[in-house]
Amino acid sequence: QVQLVESGGGLVEPGGSLTLSCTASGSVFRIIAMGWYRQTPGNERELVATITDGGGPNYADSVKGRFTISRDNAETLDLQMNSLKVDDTAVYYCNLRAYSDVVRWSEYWGQGTQVTVSS
Repeated sequence: QVQLVESGGGLVEPGGSLTLSCTASGSVFRIIAMGWYRQTPGNERELVATITDGGGPNYADSVKGRFTISRDNAETLDLQMNSLKVDDTAVYYCNLRAYSDVVRWSEYWGQGTQVTVSS
């Protein structure tokens, strides 16, 4: 059973910084990618940043140059958010896509952490 637990959300003023962390537990056959998504009320969940296993990062245009995704090890995924804007306010979700065996893959989500950017 794979579980993802996010931490690090909170309230920050515009221009400020926050770091989100995601810790994964459980076992998988092979990780495909890990990433961060966000969602605001009434809107679809959208990609913020992802990083593939053995590959480079991919960012939404709206966060390029401000956010940095990093994966320290197989269990931890961070999102460094700088120069935060009011529009970054959302619930942020950690995502993991992984093969459970040679053929089948699954997608897992954390419970979400609220980020509020406001003066």
